[in-house]
Amino acid sequence: MNTLLQVTGLKKYFPVRNGFFNRNKQYLKAVDGVDFTIGEGETFGLVGESGCGKSTIGRLVLRLLEPTEGQIVFDGEDLCAMDKKTLRGKRREIQIVFQDPYGSLNPRMTAGQIIGEPMAKHRLYPKNEIPGQVRHLLAIVGLNGDDADKYPHEFSGGQRQRIVIARALSLRPRLIVCDEPVSALDVSIQAQILNLLVELQKKYGITYLFIAHGMAVVQHVSHRIGVMYLGKLVELSSSQDLFDHCLHPYTKALMSAVPIPDPEIEDNRRSIPVEGEVPSPIHPPTGCRFHTRCPLVCDRCRQEEPLLRPVGENHFVACHLA
Repeated sequence: MNTLLQVTGLKKYFPVRNGFFNRNKQYLKAVDGVDFTIGEGETFGLVGESGCGKSTIGRLVLRLLEPTEGQIVFDGEDLCAMDKKTLRGKRREIQIVFQDPYGSLNPRMTAGQIIGEPMAKHRLYPKNEIPGQVRHLLAIVGLNGDDADKYPHEFSGGQRQRIVIARALSLRPRLIVCDEPVSALDVSIQAQILNLLVELQKKYGITYLFIAHGMAVVQHVSHRIGVMYLGKLVELSSSQDLFDHCLHPYTKALMSAVPIPDPEIEDNRRSIPVEGEVPSPIHPPTGCRFHTRCPLVCDRCRQEEPLLRPVGENHFVACHLA
């Protein structure tokens, strides 16, 4: 499998000022040294609690945010080294599906105008062919061609997310960043959208960076999964291997929160609660960042930061005790 996206040493620090006249400058370490690759046609899932930095990574990959440090190499080209003009052309190949479908759609534009605008801006088709392409994209995502004349408020939440997906597809991208694309939808609608994303990948070979905070959701669509905690990757593995043999205490706690649709197994399994609050990303703990909440903590965890190391074939974990 060819590598489409390679992220190396990625960091994003946001300046935070406080004190008298805002003179004291500190940094919120949203992403603090992350490495991963995504193969062509693969879905790479990023999962973790709110505030762990996974959505920031999505925006860094799109260069909606400028990285503090690190490399983002897309198809052999460093996105961080590109000027605005070159980056604008490359953005045709990288699109995003946002969490809130209503908030990411212009309420004054029809569905047809929303989907057709990117094609017109990038001059992908002659002007007279765009309406036909819009109807074709609406059909691909499971909507009626006549829906092109409707406004966002006339659609349900699931239908709006289908419009957002159609807009992302309009430029024929190679990589789509899905930033919690189903968390604002009902459970039954979530399954429909996830199945749609899987079908589109099989049909068009699209690569996904899929960001979510629910393990069950990322398992359904991901080939590999990276687990994030407080700006760092703590475990990375294939989806099946992670669910069968997760090693990091934080990953095990996330897994224990996933319901199993078998009453006997669900009643007999042991829940692993994570106690305490997430530490401040402005002043992260020394050593392992999870040690303040880990039930297995030892002195080494408090003093020495664990590296993301291989523990099996394509399985990596950042834990001294794994």
